[in-house]
Amino acid sequence: MENFKAPFKGIANDVKGRAACYKQDWIAGLRSGLSILAPTTYIFFASALPVIAFGEQLSRDTDGSLSTVETLASTALCGIIHSIFGGQPLLILGVAEPTVIMYTYLYNFAKGRKDLGQELYLAWAGWVCVWTALLLFLLAMLNACAIINRFTRIAGELFGMLISVLFIQEAIKGVVSEFQIPKAQDAKLEKYQFQWLYTNGLLGIIFTFGLLYTALKSRRARSWWYGTGWIRSFIADYGVPLMVVLWTALSFSVPSKVPSGVPRKLFSPLPWESASLEHWTVIKDMGRVPPSYIFAAFIPAVMIAGLYFFDHSVASQMAQQKEFNLKNPSAYHYDILLLGFMTLLCGLIGLPPSNGVLPQSPMHTKSLAVLKGQLIRRKMVKSAKESIKQKASNSEIYGKMQAVFIEIDSSPETTVVKELEDLKKVVMKGEKKGENEKEIFDPEKHIDAYLPVRVNEQRVSNLLQSLLVAASVCAMPAIKLIPTSVLWGYFAYMAIDSLPGNQFWERMLLLFITPGRRYKVLEGVHASFVESVPYRYILMFTLFQFIYFLLCFGVTWIPIAGILFPLPFFLLISIRQYILPKLIQPNYLRELDAAEYEEITGSLPRLSLSLSLKENETPCLENEEDGVEMFDAELLDELTTSRGEFKVRTASFNEDRKGQVYPEDVQKE
Repeated sequence: MENFKAPFKGIANDVKGRAACYKQDWIAGLRSGLSILAPTTYIFFASALPVIAFGEQLSRDTDGSLSTVETLASTALCGIIHSIFGGQPLLILGVAEPTVIMYTYLYNFAKGRKDLGQELYLAWAGWVCVWTALLLFLLAMLNACAIINRFTRIAGELFGMLISVLFIQEAIKGVVSEFQIPKAQDAKLEKYQFQWLYTNGLLGIIFTFGLLYTALKSRRARSWWYGTGWIRSFIADYGVPLMVVLWTALSFSVPSKVPSGVPRKLFSPLPWESASLEHWTVIKDMGRVPPSYIFAAFIPAVMIAGLYFFDHSVASQMAQQKEFNLKNPSAYHYDILLLGFMTLLCGLIGLPPSNGVLPQSPMHTKSLAVLKGQLIRRKMVKSAKESIKQKASNSEIYGKMQAVFIEIDSSPETTVVKELEDLKKVVMKGEKKGENEKEIFDPEKHIDAYLPVRVNEQRVSNLLQSLLVAASVCAMPAIKLIPTSVLWGYFAYMAIDSLPGNQFWERMLLLFITPGRRYKVLEGVHASFVESVPYRYILMFTLFQFIYFLLCFGVTWIPIAGILFPLPFFLLISIRQYILPKLIQPNYLRELDAAEYEEITGSLPRLSLSLSLKENETPCLENEEDGVEMFDAELLDELTTSRGEFKVRTASFNEDRKGQVYPEDVQKE
């Protein structure tokens, strides 16, 4: 409650902290040169494809009131604003599935009302955005982000599982629709005759499952046995958009006798057509909305504001996990304030608002960690080799490498000395043991092995990827060539790809393993709770989570009241704090619901969190005998889940817990 007694304190602290590094945010990006294009294009494809898919979903669910043009425009506009004025530039914004769900509910409500209808749907949605913005302003002003740590793992995993199931549901609906005649279409057209409609459906199944299979395979290319590290990394990073292009190209290989429109392509008006241009003047229709509906808009606004507050804060939190060793301060309160302004702007011009998205935000940080690691490594190796040629002592070699690290990283010397302590021990080993037993220091191997994680914190990559999304709006003629069935496959891919690393899903699978076979789990990679929590508590916690998930999913099926689907997630805060501790021992509950968790390898030592290789750890970058090769991106993939969350945590349930936002703001249980 202390946080609410000092309004604007959080915003003021955020602005003060980020203003000090604002200039450096731009300088760091510009100094990266052309190398910044790699993470830019990587995150652009990761952002644009879901937004295109969500646009098609919105177009179908709102009878064309919104389309891919609007979702791309919103993502580009909000991304540009956030990259320039936002507090945390590593945070990626976009139109997400929760926004699509809420806007679909708003449309279903509006179209059944004579005094609203489809004509005033976007105008009424504009009023919902006005109320949502006011609520977000209030949350930012009252420092509400200080309580975000109350949303524990159970809430995040339930929400993630719900979105995954909704993705699967959308994919199934989409495949079924390939066998049906779309609304407002002439059933007499040749392509809608039974034989061609059936052909379209069969092709839809092929393209859906083809995209799903190839996308999942390419996403895991870094674990392939074949090809060089660069080729595997390229396929893993860009394989999914390449598969979309491949299956789109294959859709044009059908025989010429097949009528145009089989297989069915994405439908969206072009940006310069009247159907798209009229959205920009929605504000003039907002005065025509009856006053009773203006005040009624407050109800969905409460749900959307809470949803955005949760989703935006968690995405920002994941983008700046402590394991990334970020140097610049966070800006949770200020970013919620800015989100309010962007929501207001989108509502007034008829666009669905954008907010922080997962897993793109931590993916962005991870790609920049690889970029910064390569830059530091290259200069440190060069310095070490020059010193070795000059026959410098080990202490002189280390001193010059440390100076290079400090120059590039701009960190306090005391911090650098602590983080490079393991590297120093390796370099200095020879001098301690004497010349006869001296171990040769290999810059290529040891610098790779002991270099701590560093992220190139800057604003340029976020701005550039947002500009690329804006350019995609003008590329709609090309985007319209994508078969809708490819997008249904992409929905299924997003659902399945998000499951690994979700403990709720992994615990559900654990329940189907017979007692006599559970030792197999311990032999492989597994979460630490498997060894530290009795099975009956795992069962109890998982069944509660499953029943609660069914409740949340059931709410989405209620025709009008489905707009309240975020409500169970807010109620979960009180259930987690007051009810669950009475059913499950607190120490076990903290382990099952830990903010971060540790993954244990059954037969191999654990990977180091600092991307380092100590004497008792698994060789990752190069093994002298085997010549095993591994790259920064591969190692980061090993350490993170599909959501971009680090697998290893530093504190167990019997150690002190730290707050996820600000340690001093942790609420007592």
